[in-house]
Amino acid sequence: MTSIQYLKGVGPGRAELFARLGIHTVDDLLFYFPKKWEDRRLNAKKENLDYVEDAGVIFGKVLSVRDLYTYGSLRIFKAVMDAGGYQAQASWFKRHSHSFDVFAALRKDIAPGAKIWLVGKPEDPLFKTMLRAEEYYRADDLPAQRKHVNRLVPVYGLTEGLTPKVMREAVFRAVIEKAGDTGEFIPGALMVKRGLIARDLAVKAVHFPENYFELKEARKRFIYEEFFLMALAWAIKRAQTRALDKGFTYEIKKHLLTPFREKLGFEFTASQKKAINEIFADMRARAPMARLLEGDVGSGKTVVALSALLLAVENGCQGVFMAPTEILAEQHFITFARFLAGLDIRFALLTSSVKPKEKKAIIDKLAGGELDIVIGTHAVLEENIRFKNLRLIVIDEQHRFGVRQRAALRQKGEKADMLIMTATPIPRTLFLALYGDLDLSVLSGMPPGRKPVKTESVTEEAALKIVRAEISKRRQAYIVYPVIEESEVKTLKSVKAEFERLKELFKDRRLAMLHGAMPGREKERVMSEFAGGKIDILVATPVVEVGIDVANAAVMVINNAENFGLASLHQLRGRVGRGRWASRCLLVAHDATADGAERIEAMCSTNSGFEISEKDIYLRGAGEVLGLRQHGEMEFRLADLSRDGELLRSAIEDREALLAADPGLRKPEHSPLRHKLLQLYQQKWNIIDLS
Repeated sequence: MTSIQYLKGVGPGRAELFARLGIHTVDDLLFYFPKKWEDRRLNAKKENLDYVEDAGVIFGKVLSVRDLYTYGSLRIFKAVMDAGGYQAQASWFKRHSHSFDVFAALRKDIAPGAKIWLVGKPEDPLFKTMLRAEEYYRADDLPAQRKHVNRLVPVYGLTEGLTPKVMREAVFRAVIEKAGDTGEFIPGALMVKRGLIARDLAVKAVHFPENYFELKEARKRFIYEEFFLMALAWAIKRAQTRALDKGFTYEIKKHLLTPFREKLGFEFTASQKKAINEIFADMRARAPMARLLEGDVGSGKTVVALSALLLAVENGCQGVFMAPTEILAEQHFITFARFLAGLDIRFALLTSSVKPKEKKAIIDKLAGGELDIVIGTHAVLEENIRFKNLRLIVIDEQHRFGVRQRAALRQKGEKADMLIMTATPIPRTLFLALYGDLDLSVLSGMPPGRKPVKTESVTEEAALKIVRAEISKRRQAYIVYPVIEESEVKTLKSVKAEFERLKELFKDRRLAMLHGAMPGREKERVMSEFAGGKIDILVATPVVEVGIDVANAAVMVINNAENFGLASLHQLRGRVGRGRWASRCLLVAHDATADGAERIEAMCSTNSGFEISEKDIYLRGAGEVLGLRQHGEMEFRLADLSRDGELLRSAIEDREALLAADPGLRKPEHSPLRHKLLQLYQQKWNIIDLS
């Protein structure tokens, strides 16, 4: 592949700037797609597309120019133009220099009588003929018009030192020289079936489309391509996992499972029993288990996971339970301690907060087989941690981890069974696309005794009045604030400041504070005391979002609710309604935007996690909801999982038909596709093995 530095106009210096964007070769540049497009044509018929913006563009003859000095060191160059029937004005701003004329180049190009194109931002939305100029081009500069004006123009993500003009020039040259070498790998029959344009044409049109039709067709081609490749990779991964022989199995002995179920104090729901049966069948099968357990907040995923871990331990094997944050791992440890009390199980908590001496003892015990279960964070991925007989891996809140972390954990116990859990209900098509290598178990409904939580939008005064009324009945309450300390965002209330105020308001009650910056043992003490009924009101940040289970807690107050995502609001609401009392979730907004108000309205209208997730995907996009963006996992250049659902369904349908006809992609016509999958998902992601 040709290094970017050898592209005319780039060179070694600019190549370093491109490298900051992950662009090292000309091929990287061709597939560094625009984040949006600007319509810089005059009087063209516009279409309402969310990825195309109408730019401020003027074409005309310069009538006059002048310099303005300000009181500071700023100088302004103004040009008045005849834009064909009306006058327009453009302004350039520069810092004054005593040693040279900062506007020398402008004076040369923009002189009275010159014809020019201007691109900029209107200084006032009401006066679009007054522009703060960003780019200009002389009317006789025809090459510039092919790239920068009088057309649909690409807008790219940039880095400091790289201007939009330089980026467009480089991409334009790359398209002219190399677009024909991009290669086609989607089978011809699918191209015809889905009406896709050829890859080389799509590369040209996605960067420099001649019109809206070309742009839409180019985007369609690449969105389908992204979905199709990902869906294929997951299906191949699933087939490869199922073809493995893990070399061990389990016998249901019941010397731990039976006393565990008897001590629970409640009966499993029908969907919990079904999920446990599916998991046990997987664990006893020849191939390693790869299963996603999906269940709403409070649906009882933890006891299902514990059942699987106990089956492993009954058979002399080790299990690991991995949570995305320390506080979650700590909360799960407390839950495990409660459910496993009295059983002959050796388990420990391993996070970065564990003291070195204690950590070494845990590591030695794991390696020697003296621990059955370890609960931890990413700390369990560290190279120095060895297991004697790791056979079951449970990952909580999968969407907070990346593909590589999942793969790294699997390597700790080669061919180990893997159970992944999520409280984010995922629509079926998205599941097939994002977790197509996994089987699915769904917990529907709630365990016995779980009551729907009444959710209301109220004032802070009303919320505190309800808290007082509930704790007078010997119930407990959570009051949640978004941040620990006072922040620059004045409307955000902080836990520390509000805790002091609430102590005064509730002098006769027992209050405690909980936030992520507290030492691990202190957090553990506070949570234990709240769970044990020694604290009436827990004032906390969203660290209580997952894990803590207090049956007597009947009120959840969420301050600055407008600043929380729907998933977080729903998780926080799930902390109450766990006992026999009617429970309430009170949403207090302090500065609600339209989006914030929409989220609050959605929370008040339903208790269904599935409906909340669908709404969240609609509002934020699936990439944000399912955590793909923060991990760079399956990053899409153009595709949007929620917006492009129809193309996603087409890609999955085509994937099924293709693999049914040619499971190993061995046919000659599928050779380019096989090569592309290997290049992308074996070399880059280390997900599949096509050897």
